[in-house]
Amino acid sequence: MDLTRCTFCFQYAPKLIPATLRRQTTPKPNSRTVSNNHATTSTIRMVVKARGGRGGGRRGAADADTAVVEKPKKKRFQVSEGHPAPFGATLRDGGVNFAIYSANAVSATLCLITLSDLQQNRVTEQISLDPLTNKIGDVWHVFLRGDFKDMLYGYIFDGKFSPKKGHYYDSSKILLDPYAKAVISRGEFGALGPEDNCWPQMACMVPTSEDEFDWEGDLPLRYSQRDLIIYEMHVRGFTRHESSRTEFPGTYHGVVEKLDHLKELGVNCIELMPCHEFNELEYYSYNSVLGDYKLNFWGYSTVNYFSPMIRYSSSGMCNCGRDAINEFKYLVKEAHKRGIEVFMDVVFNHTAEGNENGPILSFRGVDNSVYYMLAPKGEYYNYSGCGNTFNCNHPVVRQFILDCLRYWVTEMHVDGFRFDLASIMTRSSSLWDLVNVFGNPLEGDLITTGTPLNSPPLIDMMSNDPVLRGVKLIAEAWDTGGLYQVGSFPHWGIWSEWNGKYRDIVRQFIKGTDGFSGAFAECLCGSPNLYQEGGRKPWNSINFVCAHDGFSLADLVTYNNKHNLANGEDNNDGESHNNSWNCGQEGEFARISVKKLRKRQMRNFFLCLMVSQGIPMICMGDEYGHTKGGNNNTYCHDNYINYFRWDKKKESSSDFFRFCCLMTNFRRECESLGLNDFPTAERLQWHGHTPGMPDWSDKSRFVAFTLIDSVKGEIYVAFNTSYLPVTITLPERPGYRWEPLVDTSKPAPFDFLSNELKERDIAIKQYAQFLDVNLYPMLSYSSIILLLSPDENA
Repeated sequence: MDLTRCTFCFQYAPKLIPATLRRQTTPKPNSRTVSNNHATTSTIRMVVKARGGRGGGRRGAADADTAVVEKPKKKRFQVSEGHPAPFGATLRDGGVNFAIYSANAVSATLCLITLSDLQQNRVTEQISLDPLTNKIGDVWHVFLRGDFKDMLYGYIFDGKFSPKKGHYYDSSKILLDPYAKAVISRGEFGALGPEDNCWPQMACMVPTSEDEFDWEGDLPLRYSQRDLIIYEMHVRGFTRHESSRTEFPGTYHGVVEKLDHLKELGVNCIELMPCHEFNELEYYSYNSVLGDYKLNFWGYSTVNYFSPMIRYSSSGMCNCGRDAINEFKYLVKEAHKRGIEVFMDVVFNHTAEGNENGPILSFRGVDNSVYYMLAPKGEYYNYSGCGNTFNCNHPVVRQFILDCLRYWVTEMHVDGFRFDLASIMTRSSSLWDLVNVFGNPLEGDLITTGTPLNSPPLIDMMSNDPVLRGVKLIAEAWDTGGLYQVGSFPHWGIWSEWNGKYRDIVRQFIKGTDGFSGAFAECLCGSPNLYQEGGRKPWNSINFVCAHDGFSLADLVTYNNKHNLANGEDNNDGESHNNSWNCGQEGEFARISVKKLRKRQMRNFFLCLMVSQGIPMICMGDEYGHTKGGNNNTYCHDNYINYFRWDKKKESSSDFFRFCCLMTNFRRECESLGLNDFPTAERLQWHGHTPGMPDWSDKSRFVAFTLIDSVKGEIYVAFNTSYLPVTITLPERPGYRWEPLVDTSKPAPFDFLSNELKERDIAIKQYAQFLDVNLYPMLSYSSIILLLSPDENA
């Protein structure tokens, strides 16, 4: 997650968004005159039809006088007390049970809304919950029987509106159930709501007995973690470009149509960027630079955690979101058929409700002081950089997160999760105060709200949960509050980490920076300096050179500086320290010699990724050299900048794709490149320009090693990141000779001498004069792989 992108929403957006679109985020007035038992008119013109009531409420986006007066109608539903568990809307005994937690509300109302009424900003029916019969402890509940066809629901909670005490109760707001399984508002990605509203009323799907999906016997693939090759993907961006020629571009179905591309590339796991329901119009504003509108394209701003992103489905709001749920399931099922696991990138560190100026959508209106980490006077802690911080280690919230993850595993068949800004999940909750526990503080106790915990309850629960222990858990082990836990994230022996140190060190060494040869060698071994002492393994390191935030691989070798003007923020956003190198000339228009060096560097980076111990992760588009024009913070662009360019992949210039496919296949064939433990001297030997004499000095730009492999026999890998060529001496192996397989300094297709290459034998003979005397010439900024084969002339 880019640590600079999220502050834009609340720092800049109010200045850019027209007033008519901003009115949903203005603080609530102190005066409130609306009762639960009467019709209400909210700030988004949701008009409530109450049984026998009259229109009322405060004036917001619509005048209160527009409230509709309805004659009493025959009740649609049989209402009874209901049960406090499970949370959410659940089919039970021929009806639906509704249960929701709210400790500080004084009253609760269940709102039922037909799909047609939602589109007309009306509520179909209200059911007030009696705190004597419809509440146990802090859980409000009710059971209904009736016709739920095309029916949605939400809640109204009333109580104190006192931000300084942490309460934002507002009876004019219809709230989403945190446990809702689908959220309905708009059906088309990027389309404004009624009257150009960026935040039209949302409502939750009511489950029915027809909610079924044929999994066709689908079972988890359960790959060993060390065997994974991960592909970070944006669902919409993957097929939205017209060159994808898919029937349903930009959707879950569109991804299914292109799964064979991933199979060809050799990946066996896709990590989907956020697919939980979010509002892409969150920072909607005109971008004069590109002449389009800025959207929340990446999706790191969750509205609801149980609901798949409706506007990523080809069916949109059809069947009240059930079709979208099934479309996501279809993607998972089809991926499994092709031997590809599916991970989700999840954002439990903050929500779309933002700071005190943000909208009241769900958690804030249900129980703000429980779901968010608050300071003593009600201010929001902002360890996420996005306005609020989810109160992850509060007992109610951590159970919510656990229930959510279990749902995606058991109901949606997801194979794993990557946790955005996961360090926030290790911080103490607002309850983590000894005054709350013992009634008084203890001398010397320094644990207050937000303090990093050695054994955070949420991570403990997740790590030892009988369901979640069967899936992969990956932490982005840092946050914007300065907590950096790469190598030290609480892991219980099962968590992996995005290894940001691997990224930084590899970038420095490959571009020829002095002083990184030893650190680079650690990266090649799976970073034992980070993970071995704690009993972890190489596969606890998720190795990556590029991800969605930051430069693409092609831009990493094309730009020294970020070029983010297209974001409309005067190039002030995005990371300024990228460890990139333009190979001698800034920008895409460069000399032929510079372009050749860039291709060589791209091959060097990818080869490094594939020969390193640990789990490699490829960023979408890097396999063909996608460029974002030097923009390293493309969170707001729903356009060609972020779209996968299928036409570019097909061009002759995309010979890099061939190289990537061959390298991933080579990694999967080698037993030694996915070890379950860190390599020892029995298997791995380091070399310098001469065998057995590595150079770890600060001036060294050469690293080489041999690796014993039960399939390939022995592999020799070398990196020369100097600006000077060098002739190296290879290790003596009597009765055998070294044969070239990969040389990144050679033009395609001779960069990888695969068995299918017609000119392979001729190319190998060109090396004979060197290999006969156990030498090999390496050009500057190049890397090689040699294989040991029997010497027929020995």
